[in-house]
Amino acid sequence: MLCFKLDIKKKYELWCLVGPEPVRFSLTEFEHLTGLNFDYVENLNNPRCEVTEEKIAFWQLLGVGIDAGPTTEQIIAACKRCSEWSRDDRMRLGYLAIFIGFIEGRKFSTVTWARLARLVMDLKEFKNYPWGRVVFQGVDGLTVE
Repeated sequence: MLCFKLDIKKKYELWCLVGPEPVRFSLTEFEHLTGLNFDYVENLNNPRCEVTEEKIAFWQLLGVGIDAGPTTEQIIAACKRCSEWSRDDRMRLGYLAIFIGFIEGRKFSTVTWARLARLVMDLKEFKNYPWGRVVFQGVDGLTVE
């Protein structure tokens, strides 16, 4: 379906040609399919997230610098050594794995966006973040050749 993507200027809509008919795939349809949160926030890809001592300590547990996001390889390595971590840090690691593997879906050795990955420090905020909008922006950038 994305092979015949039309150039539309609307931010949260994809239009494709299926045969001779244009078909719309918008944020609304994507929300119904994924069940992800699609609430509006001002700075979607740059959330306000203060760097605290707790965040620095967690990133050190991961073996990652505070300005860099972890790779999938680093998350897998952390899963092998997290048995002595606090329950909250293990939860953060689990949510980080979900973020990297399913929400962001980057290549195995590619670092993730640190500014979004840092949201795991506040698990309630992480759960309520509008990940659907973040993922939809990624889908909008897909092209099939």
